[in-house]
Amino acid sequence: MTAPFQPNDLSDVVAADRAHVWHHITQHKPFETVDPRIIVEGRGLRMWDATGRETLDAVSGGVWTVNVGYGRETIADAVRDQLVRLNFFGGYLGTVPAAQFAERLIAKMPGMSRVFYSSSGSEANEKAYKMVRQIAHRVHGGRKWKILYRERDYHGTTIGALASCGQEQRKAQYGPFPDGFVSVPHCLEYRSQWGAVPDYGIRAADAIEEVILREGPDTVGAIILEPVTAGGGVITPPEGYWQRVQEICRKHNVLLIIDEVVCGVGRTGAWFGHHHYDVKPDIVTMAKGVASGYAAISCTVTTEAVFEMFKDDSDPLNYFRDISTYGGCTAGPAAALENMRIIEDEKLLENTRAMGARLMERLHELAERHPAIGQVRGKGLFCGAELVADRNTREPLPEAQVAAVVGATLARGVQIGMTNRSIPGLNNTLCLSPALVVTEAEIDQIADAIDGALTEVTGG
Repeated sequence: MTAPFQPNDLSDVVAADRAHVWHHITQHKPFETVDPRIIVEGRGLRMWDATGRETLDAVSGGVWTVNVGYGRETIADAVRDQLVRLNFFGGYLGTVPAAQFAERLIAKMPGMSRVFYSSSGSEANEKAYKMVRQIAHRVHGGRKWKILYRERDYHGTTIGALASCGQEQRKAQYGPFPDGFVSVPHCLEYRSQWGAVPDYGIRAADAIEEVILREGPDTVGAIILEPVTAGGGVITPPEGYWQRVQEICRKHNVLLIIDEVVCGVGRTGAWFGHHHYDVKPDIVTMAKGVASGYAAISCTVTTEAVFEMFKDDSDPLNYFRDISTYGGCTAGPAAALENMRIIEDEKLLENTRAMGARLMERLHELAERHPAIGQVRGKGLFCGAELVADRNTREPLPEAQVAAVVGATLARGVQIGMTNRSIPGLNNTLCLSPALVVTEAEIDQIADAIDGALTEVTGG
């Protein structure tokens, strides 16, 4: 396949972007002397920029989103057809695709019952927090309003979501934050807070109970956790962790919110990351892979028990008084329905498990040759390699060198990600999340590019 555009075709677009677009999470000072990169087209895992350069995208749109790959005409057709029929109505009334997708989604989520629509992961988590706060007033006399979050986890960009962010560099310069958000220790055994301890997963979970007891169980209403920590370093939970967390939540009547914004809808080889760990949440949030980026949609999904707490008309303020304007756009659920069909019909969960195993195998092979790889972690097609300057001391490789590895990989035609400007001194993990349609040949291309980049940058 060749790029459909030549470099001189889009010179005016590049100029307009450079002059007027404010890019996400980007320092624009370099654009005074160099052009921003403009992505023009994508097919499968391949994308082309305005210069005609082809790149294999190993991070699904840069932020773990395009799960079924680029160029899906059937999703575009489903969205087009629905928008012509009815593009929008506020979410206080129903629409056909919203009802149909909610039914399909709940069928994949045993124990869950209700879907509240919005348009981003940050917003989905804000809805969950508002539910917890309103339940505190409605059910607990104003108590149980605190929300716990975990070090290294990330839950969004809004001020409320940042208040629950376990990545200090992402929070820097945006405070003060709302009260009532309290951190608990991370669960990365490779960076154990307690040294070498038996049953690290149980110890990390017990640390959550210690925080609950310190704060007062009558004040803690919920905890939010990622099933696999994403931007904080692709941290898979240690053995026994989730089971103990669930026991603690039930013991202290703490609602369990699982943030599936990254892991959800197939990324880990199951429909949802928490399905690997036999855990039963009260609230689940999701976004990115719900429609693979073909339309804006996020969901805050609850049990019927949570929903029932708002069905009381004895006071006019008792219902969940929240609305998301673009939660009423029908493009999102229309795209999500077709996205789910593709995953089912093309058996992409099975492919994710098989290709995820292949990717982990290749990463472990790289670790045998490159001392800079301290640990390989992952679940399905969500993998990471933590880079170190010294394997024995586990001294992290400096962030600048990790970025150089990413740059050298890109120079070899593969786009990968990394933790960056998130955790002081620990922005040292390469992040890989290729689309669920990835092939074995593409897995090998990704691994070979990283292999060459590590040799170039670290000499190992």
